[in-house]
Amino acid sequence: MGKNEKTGLGRALVKHHNQMIQQSKEKGRFYKALHKKVLESVTEVSDIDAVIEQAEEADRLFSLQHPTPNLLIDLDSSSSSSDMTPEQRRELQKKEEALHASSLRIPRRPPWNAGMSVEELDANERRAFLIWRRSLASLEENEKLVLTPFEKNLDIWRQLWRVVERSDLLVMVVDARDPLFYRCPDLEVYAREVDKHKRTLLLVNKADLLPYSVRQKWAEYFCHCDILFMFWSAKAASAALEGKKLKEPWKGQATLEEMDDPHTKIYDRDEVLSRLQLEAQEIVKMSRKSSSSTTSPSSDQSLEGNDVGNSAPKNVVVGFVGYPNVGKSSTINALVGQKRTGVTSTPGKTKHFQTLKISEELTLCDCPGLVFPSFSSSRYEMIASGVLPIDRMTEHREAVQVVANKVPRHVIEDVCKINLPKPKPYEPQSRPPLASEFLRAYCASRGYVASSGLPDETRAARQILKDYLDGKLPHFEMPPGMSEEKANNENNEEPSLSEMHDTDSSDIENTH
Repeated sequence: MGKNEKTGLGRALVKHHNQMIQQSKEKGRFYKALHKKVLESVTEVSDIDAVIEQAEEADRLFSLQHPTPNLLIDLDSSSSSSDMTPEQRRELQKKEEALHASSLRIPRRPPWNAGMSVEELDANERRAFLIWRRSLASLEENEKLVLTPFEKNLDIWRQLWRVVERSDLLVMVVDARDPLFYRCPDLEVYAREVDKHKRTLLLVNKADLLPYSVRQKWAEYFCHCDILFMFWSAKAASAALEGKKLKEPWKGQATLEEMDDPHTKIYDRDEVLSRLQLEAQEIVKMSRKSSSSTTSPSSDQSLEGNDVGNSAPKNVVVGFVGYPNVGKSSTINALVGQKRTGVTSTPGKTKHFQTLKISEELTLCDCPGLVFPSFSSSRYEMIASGVLPIDRMTEHREAVQVVANKVPRHVIEDVCKINLPKPKPYEPQSRPPLASEFLRAYCASRGYVASSGLPDETRAARQILKDYLDGKLPHFEMPPGMSEEKANNENNEEPSLSEMHDTDSSDIENTH
């Protein structure tokens, strides 16, 4: 091979190498831009990236005049509570939660104006967010309190701020089977801080999974607490749009007259849209009247302002917020009347907020599902409720135990078509089945075997939890203040399993 040939080959190799580098750079920029379009939820701080990011924010935003406090661990603090019974420990925890209830807040957007630069606004928001994180960290240091995992991604909270500010009416979507678990009272307070006329409505989804008598109890509770609410079923509304009708899981419990009661009825799509628009218009009218009364214009201007205040606004905005898997996306799909495109189904990730125009008078504003900070509820309860992704769980027995504790033994056996081991003679005969017993019986009935030859409990746990979340395993909570005796009487009103509407685990929302 001659010298010229060697030189030509070398140049060709160098050129090919440079082209590969350029393609890699372009591909990297593409994936980086793609990643920016997706918000990733961060509910755990054990991830090293989240820890590093928090440290970088603290170093960048705080000067030497604001040093990070030195947090000392008291090794003797646990000795005082080690001698307590579980009941005493829980009672002490309740008192501590009531004492610190006012400290359990969602982050507020710092004051801003149109004249601020992007950099200044970003720095102010990051500073306020870090202060909020530190305030919750101080609660987590209290051994008498249990603070559940909550959203730690500032960008997702920014989406909430935008929705709250732009909306006339804020709709909080909750699961009817345990509405208070998914309700965030401080969000209602924050909405009124933004605008004193702004109201929050509880859209109680999956109401068809409740017996009528239980729905009636919840209606009484909401009315007593002056909570604006509506019962609704996104799944039934979506089926109606397709010309289908779901079987009622609880039949023959209420007369037609009782079912038409505006407090207990399950609203259909058109009724919900009409009610939302009406409520939002009333809020706008009140806001206009208030603004016109606080100003001091001439008599002609005042008269004109009153006319404007009494007239219906041309367009109102209704914002939707809620935990993951309460059916918020399904609700908006049903209200819009079609499936939205571009919604990712990757667990733990979600799209930025968007506005959807329903008509010339009504626009919906959608906030990504997020996990609010709260007390008491364990991580396993949050997994069983779908708040934390089921597919990412590692402690499957603990999560399944939540299901076993809430669903009666005979209902589990009838729905899952299994025989659970009976309690030993020396054990309480009314005790719930153990998660290990439940999982082994489930695996045996379905032939779930792992590669090791042992029962595939992880696969069984995921299916059990999805059936629990989707309504195949019926369960519900009673309103506060009801005695256990009343609750037990309500629990005896079980559905006819043959009449339970068919559900599919694939219908579960995986967007976070």
